[in-house]
Amino acid sequence: MKENLSKTYVAEKTALHTHTAHKESHREAIMKIALSGIMAAFIIVATQLRVPTGIGYANLGDGVILFSASILGPITFFPAAIGSAVADLLAGYPIYIPATFLIKGMMGLVSGKILHREDLTFLRKIAAFFLAEIIMIAGYFAYESLPFMYGMKAAAGSVIPNLAQAAVGIALALLLISLLGRFRMNIRSKLFAK
Repeated sequence: MKENLSKTYVAEKTALHTHTAHKESHREAIMKIALSGIMAAFIIVATQLRVPTGIGYANLGDGVILFSASILGPITFFPAAIGSAVADLLAGYPIYIPATFLIKGMMGLVSGKILHREDLTFLRKIAAFFLAEIIMIAGYFAYESLPFMYGMKAAAGSVIPNLAQAAVGIALALLLISLLGRFRMNIRSKLFAK
């Protein structure tokens, strides 16, 4: 009899633990979705702070994408892709939406994959940021080189403004991570609790 009560207690305790773990998992998923939406909105706003170039514009959105990657990890693909594509629509550049969705999404995915660690060294940040910005510069150069866009010669003209945008994006991301480091760690501990 005592053995049966003990087994029942263990079974109930295990079921309660499983239910609680499922609830926590569900809560974390909702928080990730909500934070992704907030980051997408920040990316839209930062991308609206722009400087026109010959065939497009340079903006502050990359800095927010890179900062988001340090919090959300690889799922930054979604806020980066959606926020940046919506910003292109709002800016009157609908022809860039498909390219922007893929390029900025890949920036978020790749940098998020590299930054998705607790021990964020300066070297790891720089490597992630440079790789993400290479994706941006090469991606837009390739897209703008297409025959239905501007061609290779005109696309080459966007490399320098994109390099400047990359430098500003890296500097902004480093600044945000430095200023909001405690916020970043607090959010990450809630999103990725073990």
